[in-house]
Amino acid sequence: MTLKTLTLTTALTAALATAAAAQTTTLRIQNHQSPESTSGRLIAEFVENVQTMSNGEIAIEMFYSASVVKSAETFDAASSGILDCDMTNGSYQTGKNPAFMFVADTMGGYETPLQYQAWVNFGGGKEAIQELYSAHGMTFIGAHVGGQESLNSTRPLAGVSDLENFKFRSPPGIISEIFADLGAKPVVMDFTEIFTALETGIIDGADASSLAVNVGLGIYDIAKHTTFPGFHSMSSDHLACRTDVWEGMPEHHRAILTAAEKVLAFDLMMLTLVENGEALAKLPDQGVTIHDWSAEDRTTFREAAQRAWDTWAARTPEADMMVQSHKDFIARIGLGD
Repeated sequence: MTLKTLTLTTALTAALATAAAAQTTTLRIQNHQSPESTSGRLIAEFVENVQTMSNGEIAIEMFYSASVVKSAETFDAASSGILDCDMTNGSYQTGKNPAFMFVADTMGGYETPLQYQAWVNFGGGKEAIQELYSAHGMTFIGAHVGGQESLNSTRPLAGVSDLENFKFRSPPGIISEIFADLGAKPVVMDFTEIFTALETGIIDGADASSLAVNVGLGIYDIAKHTTFPGFHSMSSDHLACRTDVWEGMPEHHRAILTAAEKVLAFDLMMLTLVENGEALAKLPDQGVTIHDWSAEDRTTFREAAQRAWDTWAARTPEADMMVQSHKDFIARIGLGD
């Protein structure tokens, strides 16, 4: 080998090594799920899938249970550079703009997680969300949600009429307004206070989580009534990355992350369906009564929800745009009345 050939070979090797190094992406992502939860286990699979599909080019340091910053601070932490991506929930940012509520949960809008995912991917949802996120230097990648949550109660909850004076734990925001409109008495409290409040009778029930998660938490040891299938809340988490980080990735890395997020979303829907079914089969033996609301009661709830949507839509142009996007898609798929 001549000196010229050796020099060219060395230069080419160095160039290839530099190119290879440039294809490496390292991401710090925080979620608010515990590692042992259904979502947490599937997020771990998401990390493994990304690493495998990228042949090790993408390395993710995933932080569970909001271990770096508080859940509501994750979006800002990613936007400011403390983290690279946020895998929590858009509704935490409602203080920035009411439109963020309708990224995560329409409250009575959709009956299944598949309908919501169809809005995101084929109904203009992704574009509407991105318009909102870009103002904060973030890029929306995708969303994942398991399914409808189930209300639990220490008293019968068979329909709208049973909501009269129903004292229940509620998260803040639009959900409290909807239930109050229907005669309930929502009490905003932290998730960790539910058990004591149920045991002492401060509340009659709680808006906690899905049927399976409620079982896992032991809520039905106290509350012997539950709604299923759920009808009121289906809160979706997202994957959103700082825009300069996202745009700085090679195109195939962006494609891998987008595909892995869709796999996470699909797996979460399926696994939630399975786990809810398993929980449903066991609850009657534990003395729990299952309440499946009638079509009429569900319609009444949806009408109350949409009254609250309109109130929130009037607050900002972005909220109006987001609400209208949902309404248009609901009509498009024949879900509206």
